[in-house]
Amino acid sequence: MKKLFALVLALCLLCGCTAMAETATNEITWEQVAPLVEAGNVTGDFYTFAQIAVAIWIPTGLVPAELPDESYIGYFVPEDGSEGAVAVCYVDMNGADLEAYKDAVEQAGATGVEMGTVNGLPCVSYELPEQATVCVAFTTEAGYVLEVAIAPAASDEEKLAASVIMASIQSYDAE
Repeated sequence: MKKLFALVLALCLLCGCTAMAETATNEITWEQVAPLVEAGNVTGDFYTFAQIAVAIWIPTGLVPAELPDESYIGYFVPEDGSEGAVAVCYVDMNGADLEAYKDAVEQAGATGVEMGTVNGLPCVSYELPEQATVCVAFTTEAGYVLEVAIAPAASDEEKLAASVIMASIQSYDAE
């Protein structure tokens, strides 16, 4: 799966740099990334989470797995049994906003912490180098933080693959 992502993800990185230079903000949309994914023949499916009105694209090769505990609403692992996961969970931050969450992850030792938007949704993204994980978090109306964590993300290629998944996160309307 890594080789399939290599070309597409390099293109994503180039387009991301161009887009950021044009807007001077950390904004990304699936519309920017989807054509590159298609051009690289990388396949996947959108999984919808009606309880939080969010959809996330998961690449072929990652399959739903048993949820580790009640804070998780989605958990995907490599079909081939290799190491890694995409975890979708709630974090109770007692109504904290994104700025407070950003401060909390910085104090916890996260690196590369940045505010931005993904498909119009304000978010904070960061890395947990000791766990080789990248994360993106959004606040919810219920006062929780929706966090998507992707591992492994140690190499540049793995971080780019995680970026594609993160760029897919978008509001979902069941109606």
